[in-house]
Amino acid sequence: MKARFEIAGICSNYTFSLIEGNKDTSLVEATWTNPQSDSTYTNAFGVKNPCDLPEGLKVGDEFYFEVENDRPNRCMVCMAYYPTPTKKLNIKVLEVIKK
Repeated sequence: MKARFEIAGICSNYTFSLIEGNKDTSLVEATWTNPQSDSTYTNAFGVKNPCDLPEGLKVGDEFYFEVENDRPNRCMVCMAYYPTPTKKLNIKVLEVIKK
């Protein structure tokens, strides 16, 4: 599957959109609107394991990934809130496509 990094909110509150692959609505939100900016994203999701993302991954980057349901969250993040989609995945980034 392929995704794009859409929003880097405070305390690892990240939002991504699925741009290629199985658009299973049980995994992603068909549409999600960020209440902070009123921007709408399709096939949006957050992540449960933000510390497993590769260093240097930036908003706008596209990447291939796989879902890892059994992957535990191995980090602590601060509790400050920034809105993200309610559907969250554990992902493993396979390849980042730099533009």
